[in-house]
Parts: sequence; structure tokens; C-alpha cells
Amino acid sequence: GWRRGPGDRMTEQRETKKRELGDARSAKAEWIRSALDAHEGALIAYARRMLGDGEKARDVVQDAFLRLCRQEPAHVGDVRRWLFTVCRNRALDELRRRKHVETTAEAKVMNGKADHAPPPDVVVAERDAAQAAIDALGTLPAKEREVIHLKFREGMSYREISAVTGHSLSHVGVLIH
Repeated sequence: GWRRGPGDRMTEQRETKKRELGDARSAKAEWIRSALDAHEGALIAYARRMLGDGEKARDVVQDAFLRLCRQEPAHVGDVRRWLFTVCRNRALDELRRRKHVETTAEAKVMNGKADHAPPPDVVVAERDAAQAAIDALGTLPAKEREVIHLKFREGMSYREISAVTGHSLSHVGVLIH
């Protein structure tokens, strides 16, 4: 009968390694897809706010995800925090490259899908109040605007904001209050 030789075992081991590598690549691809689905929109909004340019914001976020592709999940830890940190650093690099800081005001998008539309005077009053808040935020220094955005728009804790921005935990509290 036919007997297996040492070469057959080597072939079998190579095939097993290929399958394991394929499984690992598939798991990493799913990890990246999941991070993209969960965080891309918030990262683009964050970068757009920092840069004042939607196209540059998308470039910065794309670069953050490309960098994520080169990382192993075990080395990243909290993927949300990691992505916001990389995105922030890339946006700051872009601002330094431009040699000036742009300030932008965020426009509130009102897309309420309530069953009953509020009366026009309420809509106008809410829009005016929102614009007044946006205008007031626009007068704040960039550091304060950034931590307020991370806290109230992204729902980050002081500890997460500290990790993303590099400010001490107590300084984050001072900037927010």
C-alpha cells in the first residue's frame, strides 16, 4: 500500500499554516470593518471640525484607518481611543503644515423625524438658540472647543479625552468647566 513520507507531513503543515493565516487575516479584516462602521462618521466630523475642510478630514481619517490596518488588535487596545488619537495627531500635523489654525463653527443639522412637526416659531427659536450656542463655542480657544466636542458630541469620558488629547485628566476638567 501507499505510505506517507516526511514530504507529505511538510505539505500538510504548510496547508495548516495557510489556513491559520487565512483565518487570522479574516479576523483582522472583520476587526477593521467593525471599527470603520462604528467610528468613521464620528472621526470625519471630528477631523472636519479641527481642519475646517471636509476633504482633508476624510484624508486624515483614511490615513488613521490605513495605520490601523498595519497594527495588530492586541497592540491597539481601545480601538476608539486609538483612532481618535491618531486622527487628532494627523489633523494637528495638517494644521502645522498649513502654518495656521483655522477656526470653524459647526452648523446644526436639524433632521427631526417626529410624528408631529413643531410649530414654526418653535423651530425658529430652537434654531436661533442652537446658532447662539455654536457662535459662543466659536469664541472659545481651540483646546476648549476640542475637549467640549469630545465630551458632548462623542460622549467620551475625561480619561478618554485625556488619552486622545494628551492633556492631564485635571486639565481636561478645567477646560470643560
